[in-house]
Amino acid sequence: MTEYISVDLIELAAKKLKLKSNKVKATVELLDSGNTVPFIARYRKEMTGSLDEEEIRNVEEKVNYLRRLYERKNEVANAADKQDKLNKEILNKLKKAKTLQEVEDLYRPFKVKKQTKAAKALAKGLKPLAKMIFEQQKNKTEIENIALKYIDPEKKLKTIEEVLSGAEDIIAGDISDDADLRKKLREYVFQNAKIVAVQKNEDETGKYQDYYDFKESINKIPPHRILALNRGEKDDVLRVKAEVDDERAVNMIYNFYEFENKKSSTFENLIKAVDYAYKRLIFPALEREIRNELTEKAEIKALNNFSTNLKSLLMQPPLEGKKVLAVDPAFRTGCKLAALTEKGSLLETGAIYPHPPINKPETAAKTIENLVKEHKIDLIVIGNGTASRETETFIAELIKNGLEVEYTIVSEAGASVYSASKMARKEFPQLDVSIRGAISIGRRLQDPLAELVKIDPKSLGVGMYQHDISQKRLEKALNQVVVDAVNHVGVEINTASAALLTYVAGISSNNAQKIIEYRDQNGDFNKREELFEVYGFGPKTYEQAAGFLRLDSALDPLALTPIHPESYQAAQNILKEINFKMADIRDKNKVEELRKKLTEINLTKIVSKLEIGIPTARDIIKSLKQPGRDPRASMPAPIFRKDILKIEDIKPGLIFKGKVRNIVDFGAFIDIGLKQDGLLHISEMSQMYVNDPFEIVEIGQNIDVQVLAVDQSRGRISLTLKF
Repeated sequence: MTEYISVDLIELAAKKLKLKSNKVKATVELLDSGNTVPFIARYRKEMTGSLDEEEIRNVEEKVNYLRRLYERKNEVANAADKQDKLNKEILNKLKKAKTLQEVEDLYRPFKVKKQTKAAKALAKGLKPLAKMIFEQQKNKTEIENIALKYIDPEKKLKTIEEVLSGAEDIIAGDISDDADLRKKLREYVFQNAKIVAVQKNEDETGKYQDYYDFKESINKIPPHRILALNRGEKDDVLRVKAEVDDERAVNMIYNFYEFENKKSSTFENLIKAVDYAYKRLIFPALEREIRNELTEKAEIKALNNFSTNLKSLLMQPPLEGKKVLAVDPAFRTGCKLAALTEKGSLLETGAIYPHPPINKPETAAKTIENLVKEHKIDLIVIGNGTASRETETFIAELIKNGLEVEYTIVSEAGASVYSASKMARKEFPQLDVSIRGAISIGRRLQDPLAELVKIDPKSLGVGMYQHDISQKRLEKALNQVVVDAVNHVGVEINTASAALLTYVAGISSNNAQKIIEYRDQNGDFNKREELFEVYGFGPKTYEQAAGFLRLDSALDPLALTPIHPESYQAAQNILKEINFKMADIRDKNKVEELRKKLTEINLTKIVSKLEIGIPTARDIIKSLKQPGRDPRASMPAPIFRKDILKIEDIKPGLIFKGKVRNIVDFGAFIDIGLKQDGLLHISEMSQMYVNDPFEIVEIGQNIDVQVLAVDQSRGRISLTLKF
């Protein structure tokens, strides 16, 4: 394929992203060499200018788009050249095209057409007649006399009307293929169109009643309404379309071609051609573009919301040093119990039946009391599913009667998905599905990240409209969030599950399984470099993964930190500068002195002396100051309770400490201790206008909220921060 159009993609991407070209160039080279985003962001800061994960992915996405764009430009140029239609004008338009859509518009005249009306008319030789009608140089009689010559029954041209109709089809096709006209009409439509919806079929639940007679400008309609309309259309309840002033659009076509002789006797042929071109060919395509673009923007917004929520959920602090009794509540089948050690190992399982129909609260109370005392349980964790409120009441009564323990309620979203999974069956082959669910509920409080990575992110209940957006795109976006969270926190190699290890930079599912097998056969790892003994763990995998894998070992003191093995010598030299050894970072008696000395280091001087970059030196010093520090430690802890709160207790004006459970476009759902979360609407988040709920709150945040209104019959609570 001949390359007609070339460009410096790095320079162009840098300009569009407003980054220095050397940063973009280095990032692209690193990505093209097979380096992972977390590795580049953490360990190649000198090369990229300290770009973070999001910026690196933006570079990757932009460069990939530009590569596709310029590859497509050359494909179109070659297609035109093969038809001997490539000229300076077309080549210049291709060079100036900024989007794939513009390139596709330019490709339309050279595209091998299906059997359209215009293609059939062209095959019948009607192009000269179409040109005459378009140019309006002949009157009606002259055109009809010329049309007579085209009558040919074998070509299915039996009358003058059929001949003229064919010519009109050619004109309509040419108008539709005009890239400059399409661009002009596209701008008009995208500036002025409205989305219109009407009820199409019966809506049994009234789910879409807000959209039975709906109209809103495409420039004002919020993303969540787009997704709701799409769902209503998919459910065959709504008929949705785009709407503009068609008469004005058609006049734009006349003006575009500067048709001067509108009183011509053949202008009616042009009217038919223009009308057909706009209503049957151009506008339907533009309407699809509008719907696709609105959906694209809505999906991006939903993905961003979901991703932000998921990141906050995964970064919840682990509950250290607490033994828990996890309760998966239910009525008929009973509440399943799982007592867990501080590290999440299973101590004992059981079941109680404090609720109807079995209704044995006394026996259930005795079981709970025995488990709490025998295993020295610190906290009871209750899932928020069916029978959660009744189970909470039961536990709260036990505490009120002297049981020395606190309780909390956690979301059990995804617990059932995990408990029936292949992973859960492998982890607990002898246990019932519901017991596995109870274990998951308890562990997700003890170490949210380690447990939640076992569950499909879509099942974690921290987004909206996840079923209305591209599942492939959703899976990719959420996977990136999990990858970033896991690598930001780091993974303890001697205790991590295969599910957790799989998200470490550079480690495949096969690598993860081989690590587990090696651990089972040889015991704990003592050094990071022992990973080379794991089958399939080569230099590239080790380079990408090593810095994110942690272990607490005297034989590899720096493995307690995010310092990469390639920087061990630099770290050792920094410690020598302040008269410390690597082993000292594990000595609790020397921690304070070490931090003080590291704080006093002259960074510029040390960088020059050790010949390392400032970003790397800064990261090494930060890691040496707090070896083993969990970045999640700064996040708010769960709210523990000893008494139950009922909706009957809730009155407007009361203030509660709540935890942000989920954030959506229109507000946030807050757990204030009831089974049902209260809604903090976006309009109640501040005295000032709030454009995005994420500006005010984040998942897991503890906030004081005031009750605005209570609807007991519907179980709805409205909350406010404006007090």
